[in-house]
Amino acid sequence: MDLLITGAMVVTCDDARRVLDNASVAISGERIAAVGDAAGLEREFPRHPRMDGRGLAVLPGLVNAHTHTVLTALRGTVEDFDGDIIYRYMSPVSYTMSDHERGVMAALGCLEAIRSGATTLVEPFRHLPSFAGAMADTGLRLWLSESCADIDTRKIRFGDYSIDEAFGRVFLERTEALVEAWHGARDGRVKCQIAAHAPDNCSPAMLHRLSEMARRHGLTRTCHLAQSPGELAAVKAAHGLTPAAYLDREGFLGPDLTCAHWTFCTPDDIALLAARGVNMAHTPANSSRKGPHGVLAGLIQDAGINIALGTDNMTEDMFQAMKIGMILHRGGLGRARPGGVDPQPQAVLDMATRNGARTLGAEAEIGSIEPGKKADLTMIDLDQPAMRPLLRPVSNIVHYGHPGIVHSVMVDGSFVMRERKVLTIDEPALLAEAQAVTERVWRRMLADNPDLTPPPDTEARLGTRGAA
Repeated sequence: MDLLITGAMVVTCDDARRVLDNASVAISGERIAAVGDAAGLEREFPRHPRMDGRGLAVLPGLVNAHTHTVLTALRGTVEDFDGDIIYRYMSPVSYTMSDHERGVMAALGCLEAIRSGATTLVEPFRHLPSFAGAMADTGLRLWLSESCADIDTRKIRFGDYSIDEAFGRVFLERTEALVEAWHGARDGRVKCQIAAHAPDNCSPAMLHRLSEMARRHGLTRTCHLAQSPGELAAVKAAHGLTPAAYLDREGFLGPDLTCAHWTFCTPDDIALLAARGVNMAHTPANSSRKGPHGVLAGLIQDAGINIALGTDNMTEDMFQAMKIGMILHRGGLGRARPGGVDPQPQAVLDMATRNGARTLGAEAEIGSIEPGKKADLTMIDLDQPAMRPLLRPVSNIVHYGHPGIVHSVMVDGSFVMRERKVLTIDEPALLAEAQAVTERVWRRMLADNPDLTPPPDTEARLGTRGAA
């Protein structure tokens, strides 16, 4: 659409990190046409419809660099369990769902993402072709990937790490189908990546096939890395290496690769990943649910690695990721550094905008507010108690922002939320259906997997036995 947002504060996240008061953003079609003085742009674009931006801050749309929207079905349950939840719950629940049920839960994740100011989601998961359409229909910008493995993730919780070529072939076929159907779809708003699930469930042969597929299609790649003690032990037993060293041995590391988590990376791993130019998708809030994330954040920052932020599981709240990420990264560096507290709020906002775009090779298109870039914008209401008084806007946003301050969200020059009303989703209907789907899926998953423990205090809702 053509639109002139007038009289707003514009947090550009451009190379100079300018914050412009009483400024305007001109949008022509799907792109930003101009950014600057309100009066000047009103003269330059006299025919553009106006949107009064007084009291609003316009930010680049937030880029969620790593998430799994379908796992909203686990919200408020496994966060409080001990032990491994990746293979005990996250893998079984995705296989328990029907295609329709995955689509419902993915749409719920997208709804929360929009209300949390995100315009781009990076989604590696299983069965992507079954719910890609549900995500695309929400209007968000997407990078989708089928999370491939050739060690059956349903069996790992029983200690079975045997390679299953037929199991892996299904993932490769789904990846090809996903790329064919969705890469460049919706006028380029949906793109694909190539994903290895994790080093402990991908054989060397699988890693090589995925690297070849990425080269053939010209796609970026993603992978979980060093996310659990089980992963470390399995890779050590199979290959005698750390997960990062194993990926390197197989030629999988490179600047087109973004790895999520890095929880148990050693100093040597970090040096290796930095030397190969690998990007980090850090999910600080999710990784801190059982205590502060123990990642070596200081070494990672010192190594000059490009760090982007994601939400991972059970939430899409990027404000929470920024707040907790700020704390973790400051703690990792130490408060007594010369030059003061580090990182500063702008650096953390960069992680949620510019740096995320860089992981996708999309920094020329998204991640900052500059002429020629996509009109992916998040508008926040500055006339909220959490944002006042306002002396350092970026500091307020990073320290105190929350989804309730998000006023409007635009992707490709079209509103997906305007004045707090989501335009692409029937919100009440989706919330009701997501509740019904979640209860159904949990009951079915527990019936099909009797070794799993139900969440405590859910017997009345799920009609199951009490937690053991």
